Amino acid sequence: MSRVGLEGQVAVVTGAARGVGELLARKLSARGAKVALVGLEPDALKQLSERLHGDSDHWYADVTDHEAMARVAEEVKERFGKVDIVVANAGVATGGPFVDSDPEAWRRVIEVNLIGSAVTARAFLPALVESRGYLLQIASLAAITPSPMMTAYCASKSGVEAFAHSLRAEVGYRGVRVGVGYLSWTDTDMVRGADQDDVMRELRQRLPWPANKTYPLGPAVERIVAGIERRSSHVYGQGWLRGMQGLRGALPGLIGTVGQREMRRFGQRLEGIRTGLVGAGGAADEEARAGSRATHRS
Repeated sequence: MSRVGLEGQVAVVTGAARGVGELLARKLSARGAKVALVGLEPDALKQLSERLHGDSDHWYADVTDHEAMARVAEEVKERFGKVDIVVANAGVATGGPFVDSDPEAWRRVIEVNLIGSAVTARAFLPALVESRGYLLQIASLAAITPSPMMTAYCASKSGVEAFAHSLRAEVGYRGVRVGVGYLSWTDTDMVRGADQDDVMRELRQRLPWPANKTYPLGPAVERIVAGIERRSSHVYGQGWLRGMQGLRGALPGLIGTVGQREMRRFGQRLEGIRTGLVGAGGAADEEARAGSRATHRS
């Protein structure tokens, strides 16, 4: 597939304050794109915007807020004149047994990862139709294979994958291409946060190779950039993930059998496992929501 040059293209990246979003913004900027950064950490977004090579700007917004994201879409269009690329990257995670999970944190994972992606698409699709642009939804290995102790994350990422596939069929005739990006365990604050729990770390390390490794961020994001340049329908942050697509039918049964064995092995160690959002991004999300609740009360 031929590549589309990024020079002068306007790219929106949600969840841009850290991790995949932060490095993706830097790489897109280095290739000549104008970048609109969206997230919940205004200081980090401002600092990143100031470090980027070319024209950029930043917006504070919760991707689950329809009004806020509609405002961001309008302001980005006004600021840059168009929108060519939107990367729905914002995401949070929680872990642990579902029966003991924090209902609010569990729901928040679905809201940010799935609802937030749909809200982002809804806000920016009119501009993407005008530019005949590209929407990339960042999913995960969790969309391909289920995993115990990750019910909210797997459900949300399976949802965004299905959403993106459905949307592709709806908007393709209008010139908008829609892609799904898949990442395995990648060295981000989210994964490091999950690894702080001994049980979650050991469970991941006992997955079959190559799903038991943590992969460097740089090469994964380079693959995402290449996928954006090609307007690819499927983008794989780690090359072996492409081969997992052909195994999808067998994975639920396999994981069901192996997962039961591992859960039995961990036994009472599951008691007291942390049930909130993980990593620095999760902490930022909780802080932003706490601030919003305090504002509403006052």
